[in-house]
Amino acid sequence: MKKTPGGDARRDGAAVPASATRAGGELARELEQARAAALEAGEILRRHFRDRGFEVGSKGRDNPVTSADLEADAALRERLCRAFPDYGWLSEETADDGARLSRRRVWIVDPLDGTKEFIKGIPEFVVAIALAEDGQPILGVTYNPIKRELFWAARGAGCHLDGAPVHVTAAAGLTGAVVLASRSETARGEWRAYQDQIIANPIGSVAYKLALVAAGKADGTFTATPKSEWDIASGAALLAEAGGVMTDIHGHSIRFNRKQVKLDGFVAAGPALHAALSRMLIKK
Repeated sequence: MKKTPGGDARRDGAAVPASATRAGGELARELEQARAAALEAGEILRRHFRDRGFEVGSKGRDNPVTSADLEADAALRERLCRAFPDYGWLSEETADDGARLSRRRVWIVDPLDGTKEFIKGIPEFVVAIALAEDGQPILGVTYNPIKRELFWAARGAGCHLDGAPVHVTAAAGLTGAVVLASRSETARGEWRAYQDQIIANPIGSVAYKLALVAAGKADGTFTATPKSEWDIASGAALLAEAGGVMTDIHGHSIRFNRKQVKLDGFVAAGPALHAALSRMLIKK
């Protein structure tokens, strides 16, 4: 049966559970601030999405940016950098001065992942926030402000959708596996080679796809298109706590807060399906 990502609106203000403190009190404070920042930025996006009064610009070919992206980015930076002034900062919408490379802890954010869907009025976009320590994601928050889905995880505290713990699916083989695909890649015909092996379901926003996989709403996702750290960092943190596996397209582990922020693509799923998807991609 084909799974349907998303679901009913849920309560998005659930308190951070005591289990989050198992990894240390500071991580619980970081998680609390990240969740609050995501909700605040989400309200900005929801207002612009409803009013349709935002301005649209371009950062290059097929790479739009809106005034909503920039307003949400400013709100995230104000809250998180004020609360943690010694941490590094990497955001899609903030000029990178390289200072983050000397910091052990770095916020990696995308204030609006899924800008194309946002512009088209499709509610498949999210605020994505991650915290990396020594290159490893230790906290992730992904928030869909229209569906009011708050995905979050912290090292040692598990992965949650709002207040409920979630896990990746136990899918082990390609047959019947629901794999979330890029809308643009699907439109270009890049997924035709896989359609006789898996159920490809096009969904907007890389970060949203990763969150849905972590929550067991789909079995896996992958892309061979280059992505940036801010696209995947929050999802990497969610998957790590949800029992999933995420590597780059070549099967290597992913390190964050690198000087070069782009990677060649990724594969994300439960352990058994990750192996099967990786073999499928190698054969192609």
